[in-house]
Amino acid sequence: MSNYRIGVIGLAAAFSLAAITGCATKNYVRNQTAPLVEHTDQLDAQTAQNNRQIHDVDERSQTGINHAQGSADSAQQNAQNASNSAGVAETAANDAVHRADSLDSVVKGLDNYAALGKVTVNFGFDKAVLTKDDRDQLDSFAEQIGSAKSYILEVTGGTDSVGSAEYNYELSQRRADAVVQYLASKYQIAAHRFYLIGIGKDKEVASNTTAAGRKQNRRVEVQLLSNRTDEAKETAPMPQSSN
Repeated sequence: MSNYRIGVIGLAAAFSLAAITGCATKNYVRNQTAPLVEHTDQLDAQTAQNNRQIHDVDERSQTGINHAQGSADSAQQNAQNASNSAGVAETAANDAVHRADSLDSVVKGLDNYAALGKVTVNFGFDKAVLTKDDRDQLDSFAEQIGSAKSYILEVTGGTDSVGSAEYNYELSQRRADAVVQYLASKYQIAAHRFYLIGIGKDKEVASNTTAAGRKQNRRVEVQLLSNRTDEAKETAPMPQSSN
């Protein structure tokens, strides 16, 4: 065999061996790297899942924080409202006391002060509107006013014990206003003749433990006061009327 032939055969064998070796190397690399790739994919998937969980926890935490902040804000607002209501109620109570004290001063300033007549009208629960009965009673009472001199009309509104003090002061004032508006418009009584007091539920005339008692407390009392001695002697006090 010639050296040339031997060289060709050797070269072919070398290529064959290289091909076989190359295939074996690729298989080896593939076998070695496949688990790494799979593990890497698993790590990527786990990382993505962890990120989602972190995002979910963050959202829940933020929602919880927002809810807690909202509850705190609401509690603060409620506390502020309660404080404001208490302040308004206290102011209304003080105003009622001052009005009563002021009326007492006016009365004490009248010479030979005397009551010439009195009427009481009652209202339905949470109502401040005069009924026909109420208007009829006020009409009878007004007959006394026409002949009176140097007089004032003390108009006192009251309520039962149901509801807050603040609301009842306002309701008692509306009831007194309704009576004053009726008398002033129908009988042309000047505004300076009226002295209004809304005492709310502060001064009961009957027990609030019964329906009948609460009805009596839902009232407006009108009293005709004069400082004329001769009038007081000549005019017998009008009996109190109530519906």
